[in-house]
Amino acid sequence: MSTTQSERLRELLEPLVTSQGLDLEEIAVDSVGRKRVLRVVVDSDTGADLDQIADVSRALSAKLDETEAMGEGEYTLEVGTPGAERALTEHRHYTRAVDRLVRFQLTEGGDDLVARILEVDDEGVDVEVPGVKGRKATARRLAFGDIDKARVQVEFNRKDKKDEKDMKEEEEA
Repeated sequence: MSTTQSERLRELLEPLVTSQGLDLEEIAVDSVGRKRVLRVVVDSDTGADLDQIADVSRALSAKLDETEAMGEGEYTLEVGTPGAERALTEHRHYTRAVDRLVRFQLTEGGDDLVARILEVDDEGVDVEVPGVKGRKATARRLAFGDIDKARVQVEFNRKDKKDEKDMKEEEEA
């Protein structure tokens, strides 16, 4: 897909996505055999539920059919969210990842750091690095300029803060 087509699609679709209260995160056109797939990734500060995805999908489909922006050939439109292990590339992505565990690849030395985002401001992020082998977690400040890449990590065994509070109350009772 040429950059100009990507820019045209973004210009065409972004106002519709925004009107639905969502951010247009990504557009990609892939060829799958003889068919093309237009993948549109949307998100918001509160996430996107299935009803919002369906609404935006219908609006995008109607606009694409009306303008023939995808040309004459057959294509499939897929609208979704970034997924669990999303890459953090924009300030809003970091803000949405507060309280999530993130793998940071740092610019200096290329080292990886896995830490939980506690707070985000215009200059960087405050994180908590989990303790190892019974040691306490440590706080650390990362400037955006020190971060080469960042990706949210999936946590299967993390206890929710509410669960921990409920367990404490049960023990005290």
